[in-house]
Amino acid sequence: MSFSSPGTVPDRQSWLRWAVLGLGTGAAASTVVAAATSALAAHFAREVVIPRKREENLEILAVVQAGDGLQVILPANEDTTIEGTYSLYFDGGRGHARIGAIRSYVPREGTVQRDVETVYSGDLRTAVRGWWSGAVYPRPSALGFADERIDIPVEGGTAPAWLVRAETPATTWAIMVHGRGVQRSEGLRAVRTARELGMASLLVSYRNDGEAPFAPDGRYGLGMTEWQDVEAAMAYAFAHGAEDVVLFGWSMGGAICLQVADVSRYRSRIRGLVLDGPVIDWMDVLTHQAELNRIPAPAGRLGQWLISNSMGRLVTGLSNPLNLKSMDWVSRADQVTVPTLILHSEDDEFVPVGPSAELAERNPAFVTLERFHRARHTKEWNVDPERWDSVTAAWLRRQVFGRTAPSRTLNRS
Repeated sequence: MSFSSPGTVPDRQSWLRWAVLGLGTGAAASTVVAAATSALAAHFAREVVIPRKREENLEILAVVQAGDGLQVILPANEDTTIEGTYSLYFDGGRGHARIGAIRSYVPREGTVQRDVETVYSGDLRTAVRGWWSGAVYPRPSALGFADERIDIPVEGGTAPAWLVRAETPATTWAIMVHGRGVQRSEGLRAVRTARELGMASLLVSYRNDGEAPFAPDGRYGLGMTEWQDVEAAMAYAFAHGAEDVVLFGWSMGGAICLQVADVSRYRSRIRGLVLDGPVIDWMDVLTHQAELNRIPAPAGRLGQWLISNSMGRLVTGLSNPLNLKSMDWVSRADQVTVPTLILHSEDDEFVPVGPSAELAERNPAFVTLERFHRARHTKEWNVDPERWDSVTAAWLRRQVFGRTAPSRTLNRS
């Protein structure tokens, strides 16, 4: 751009003045871009490690009487229009209803009408907002088992857990490890399968999940710290009759289970891992989440650096940086030496299936992948419970129990 009259040449002083101004403007623009990138990266990093309350992001349009029961009308979205059984939490989580079959779906109006199978707590008729979940049951008694609570000693106090005993004293226990942002009720979907195989089930809580004591820094460790609470649960099991365990993990719970199998002093007593929509590679997940939330790639990479570098602690609040590379089990595929079943949906919107598939391909001797469809994140059981149960039970009999476990038809009443 020329600021001189046509046909004239600017004098040297004028040229220098405009050149300096141009450089200053460019530097200022670069500074603004860098500052915006840093701010986005800091926000992203904090969102990953700071526990948050669940957002009531689903509008409850109406609740209507339908014969002897209720039906709920909801906005049609990628979750609410998939067949299966789910939960609708409302009133800040104090209300909980189990939602069943789709009775009407009107794409033109953008609504879906579904059966309300059970209202466990709260008044659904007065609810206006809530959130959708795959954690169907609120407590063991909803499945017909005793609500036996135990307290497991952990750093900072005790972590509550449920113990669902086997029909006869069990020497193999299932330890159920829930995912990020949910609680131990998530693992109740697997209790019947474990019990039919003769296992007791211990459904655990861990630091920062809203039930167990908070970590000293109040931050998620993405598996690098939470594994210690699962190890404490294993110690409880071994002190109360267990000889070995099978770890079940959902989402981040899968990353926790892999960490336990890697570093726990009890790792030789882990007979198998059953992982549902697990985080196999945190760097892949965080890259995916940055793209999903339209965070520019440089900001996403900087966010990962803040989490994994000691210089980022002032931003993240972490006591210690998290070694994300050590939790990349695709790169460490040959180090997975515990028989592992992965159940993962092709359309998982939160944790992409790619790393699960690659881990199974690289280590077929120890890792089996069972692909699901249209289940999204950790809702494989919700979409097809019969298949989830049968696949899991068959794999456990074959890989863990050597066909010695009982084979019975699962009762879903």
